Amino acid sequence: MSFAEPNALERLEYMKSAKNVAIVGASDNPSRASYFVSTYLLSASHYKLFFVNPNLETILGQKVYKSLEDIPEPIDIVDVFRKASDIPGVLDEAIAIKAKTFWMQLGISDGVSAERGVAAGLNVVQDRCLKIEHARFAGGLNLAGFNTGVISSKRNKSI
Repeated sequence: MSFAEPNALERLEYMKSAKNVAIVGASDNPSRASYFVSTYLLSASHYKLFFVNPNLETILGQKVYKSLEDIPEPIDIVDVFRKASDIPGVLDEAIAIKAKTFWMQLGISDGVSAERGVAAGLNVVQDRCLKIEHARFAGGLNLAGFNTGVISSKRNKSI
């Protein structure tokens, strides 16, 4: 089976069926994308989050795990905030723990790993933000900072 980018309905199903999400590359720095995504998901979703970073003890008052295999519960979505060159190793861990979905954040894609993930039975999403996708389907893009009030595709000349 080869990789094909999942459509919106497929991504929605991955999110609706998930309960536990591991944030790999989670940071305690409020200016990092993983921190912003985590705060949103904690406040606006039904997910139980598990943070993975070998260099931290806690994030947002929650325990941080050194690796995916250290998490004591089954993981539905592995949401990856690591550089593209780290993706194969994180995918190996996701396969080993029998995660259901391997989700690479905005700006991250790896075609070879996507193919390998699908071959191992995982759903794979590349170059998409879990927070943006969740907010889009939950009707909360304004909460995610995307409600500009502009309903035209034409540029506002007063800006």
